[in-house]
Amino acid sequence: MGEDYNSSDFTYHCNYSQAYFAIFVLTCIIICIGLPLTLVSIYSVYFTVRKDNVASIYVINLFISDLIQLCYMIVWVAEPEDWTLYVIFSYLYYLGVMASVGFMVCVALERYLVIAWPLWYHNRKTVKSALVVCIVVWSLPLIYLLPCYFWVSFQIAETIFAVFHLIPFPLFMFFLVGTLRALSSARSVPSDEKRRIVAILVVVLLIYTLLFLPSIVWSLAEEARDNCVFNNLSFVLLQLSPLADLIMYVFIRKSAVDKLLTSLCCSKMNNDEITRTTA
Repeated sequence: MGEDYNSSDFTYHCNYSQAYFAIFVLTCIIICIGLPLTLVSIYSVYFTVRKDNVASIYVINLFISDLIQLCYMIVWVAEPEDWTLYVIFSYLYYLGVMASVGFMVCVALERYLVIAWPLWYHNRKTVKSALVVCIVVWSLPLIYLLPCYFWVSFQIAETIFAVFHLIPFPLFMFFLVGTLRALSSARSVPSDEKRRIVAILVVVLLIYTLLFLPSIVWSLAEEARDNCVFNNLSFVLLQLSPLADLIMYVFIRKSAVDKLLTSLCCSKMNNDEITRTTA
C-alpha cells in the first residue's frame, strides 16, 4: 500500500496537523505495546515448535512479519534524515504486511484441515512441509516489490497490492463455512477444540475485514485516496494489525481461550439461573 507518511507530505496533502499528531501518538503506543509483547510471544511459541506443532511455525512467522512492520513504524516515528533508509524500511514494511496476510491464511487453513480432513492432515503434516510453505509465503510479496523496484506506474503497483490482498478473502470465508459444516462429522476432535478453532477462524476473518479491506479499497479507488479521512483511517487500521495478531494468539493458546470460553459459559449459566429464580 502506497501510504508513505511523513510530516511534510501529510501536512501538504491534507493540511491537517492535528490528525498527523494523533497518528504519531497512536503509532508510538502501538510500538510500545506491540514490540515487547510480540517478542515475548515469539519466545513462548518457539517451545511449542519442538513438540512438532506445525501451526506454531506459521504463528512464529506471522509474528516475525509483525516485527518487520513495527521496525518500520519506529523508523517512521524517528523521521530519519537519510531518505534511503526510509525507502528501504518502506519496502520491508510492504513485505511484512503481505507476509502477514499470507501466514493468516496458513493459520486458517491449518485449523480448517484439523476439522474437515483430520486423518489426511494428521498423516501429512510435517515440520519440513510447513517450512516449505513459509518460504513460499515470504517469496510471494516479491510479486509486488519487484515491479515497484523497477519503477512501474503507481496505479499498477497499487492494483497488484490490492489483488494480492483480495485473494485471501474468499479463502477465509471458505475455511470458516467449511469448518462449520464439518463440525458435526469431526467426532475425533474434542468439543472444546472445535470451539477454539471456530473462534480462531472468526477472529482471523474479523482482522482481515476490519484492518486490511480498507487498505485494499484505498489501493483500488482514487476517490478513497483523495479522501483525507479515509486515507488516514486505512493507514491507522493497517498499523493495528500487529496488535490484532496478538489477540488471535490468545485464541490459539489452549489455556487462555479455555478460560475465556469457560467463563462465558459459567456467566451464561449464572444468568439463566438468576432468571429462573426471579421468574
